[in-house]
Amino acid sequence: MASVLGESEVEDDEMTEMGSYRGKVKVLRDDQESPAEEIMLLWGIQQPTFSKPNSFVSQSSLQLRLDACGRSLSILQSPSSLGAPGVTGSVMWDSGVVLGKFLEHAVDSKMLMLQGKKVVELGAGCGLVGCIAALLGAQVAFTDLPDRLRLLKKNVEANLRDGDLRGSAVVKELIWGDEPDRDLMEPLPDYILGSDVIYSEEAVMDLLDTLTQLCGFQTTIFLAGELRNDTVLEYFLEAAMKVFVIGRVEQTQWHPDYCSSRVVLYVLTKK
Repeated sequence: MASVLGESEVEDDEMTEMGSYRGKVKVLRDDQESPAEEIMLLWGIQQPTFSKPNSFVSQSSLQLRLDACGRSLSILQSPSSLGAPGVTGSVMWDSGVVLGKFLEHAVDSKMLMLQGKKVVELGAGCGLVGCIAALLGAQVAFTDLPDRLRLLKKNVEANLRDGDLRGSAVVKELIWGDEPDRDLMEPLPDYILGSDVIYSEEAVMDLLDTLTQLCGFQTTIFLAGELRNDTVLEYFLEAAMKVFVIGRVEQTQWHPDYCSSRVVLYVLTKK
């Protein structure tokens, strides 16, 4: 509860709408001290190291079941791949569940409209977030590295094969830092989604390069991350502020059953 109370004390004049999201977010100040202050705030108020990790997932399980959009989704995982260097997309993380359920809650609350919108999910992993977006009516391009696509395709096909699907889904290879395929960029997406994509300093600049290429002035980005490494997150914020306006979505606007002090949710728009 400390995190919700702390964030609610922010002055109204610091809260504003960003992009296509109709909720009010706390916009980070655009100065050199802001990233460090944000890290101190998150770790000081939310105290992520004192709360239980993986509240909504079981990474040792071969399958995750989650109710969303009136359906029971079944997401396959590959726990045996988790130990491989740099492999995090083979299992679900709390940030993915939080982001997916946030999208559902935001659409139900009329804060967001995904019907008919073009969505690109970066580092889609097991595909939960994009599946929920497609069920909410979005035209979703799920993207990830070549060796992650087999599991991703299985989950997309298993959960989005019904004829009454409101949106659409396609799975595509995308290596951050490389030029995206033309169909990802023409037209530029309405939304870009990412969960647990800020995980190493080495990947930050390639991630930002891809975000910059895919993002137009009408694009809204939602990034949910695990609060596990303050140095990496601060490095990302410092670099991202040069290109994007960044706002933090407070937990009072998340799905009430899917809040976690170990997760942060940002919305970004191009300057």
